[in-house]
Formats: sequence, structure tokens, C-alpha cells
Amino acid sequence: RTPVHHYTNPNTFNMDPYFLETERLKIRELTEGDVLPLFEILSDADTMRFYPKPFDLESSTGWLRNSMKNYGRSGHGLWAVELKETPVFIGQCGITIQDIDGVRAPEIGYHINKKFQNKGYCTEAARACLHYGFSKFGFPEMYIHTYVKNIPSQRIAEKLGMQKIKTYDKYMPAYDLTWAHVVY
Repeated sequence: RTPVHHYTNPNTFNMDPYFLETERLKIRELTEGDVLPLFEILSDADTMRFYPKPFDLESSTGWLRNSMKNYGRSGHGLWAVELKETPVFIGQCGITIQDIDGVRAPEIGYHINKKFQNKGYCTEAARACLHYGFSKFGFPEMYIHTYVKNIPSQRIAEKLGMQKIKTYDKYMPAYDLTWAHVVY
């Protein structure tokens, strides 16, 4: 199913913050008010088991603010994902520019609260963002890259029809670690 795109005319006043919808989800830009539900996700040891460590409140706030800065710089970033039926924040998904083995490229990234995992929400949101990246931003290619042990994320890439391209060693200077990553 093709997602519904809502483009806002900047010359009109529109109170609806949602610019992207799927069958079950609404997607909008993150706001400062999202920091606590985002922190709940990024601070959870189980959810963040494929990261060097869970985030504290300060790093979660920095993560959110970085996405908000990206909206102004490039028009995209990680966005808030909410249930359509009730406006419950269940996670984030979006498009960021990442260094993938020395090449800066658009990537689909996502984090869904573990209370809402295994319901297809992450795949649904990622598919909408993938379509949005091609249609709105004209990206010729988009990627997902993740730690080789992150099988759930790899399954999402495969459900989107993405093909595994390669594995490489990714250096993460903030942690002074090198972990093997797979690229789709």
C-alpha cells in the first residue's frame, strides 16, 4: 500500500502537524515535548542492546535536537511516529544522512518503543519514509545500515525489499569502538 503524503503549502495556515500517514500511523516532526517518550525508548537497555550503551536524558535531548536542526538544514531527519487511532508517541523513524563506509548517503533510521514492537509498525513507518525520500527529496538510492548482530533491523530492511550489499567495520569515535555493520 502506498502511503498518503500530505505536503503543506507554506502560504497557508495549517494546524495539522502530520505530513505523512499510513494505514495505522501518523508521522510528524519531533518537538521538544517529545523528549520524555523518546528518552523512554533510548534509555531502555533492551531496546538499545545494539548500541554501545543506552542514552541518558542529556544525550536523548541532544539526539532530539539534532533531528530538529536537520529539519531546517535538509528538510528531513528522524520524525515522531504516532498511532493514528490515538495520538500515542510510539517511536521515531525518518531519513538521515549517514557516513556509510566513507560515503555520505541517505539512510532510513528507526526506534520503536518495545511496548509496540512486533506489530509491524516499524516496517510500516520505514516503508512510508522510504517512499517519501524518493518522492519528496528525489534520492536515487536509500540505505539501511546496522550492527551485524541487529537481526530485527535487518529483517525490516528485507521486508522493504532491500538487498544486502556488504558488511564493513564502522568506527564510532564517540565510543572509540569499531563494530561490523551490514548495509542494505
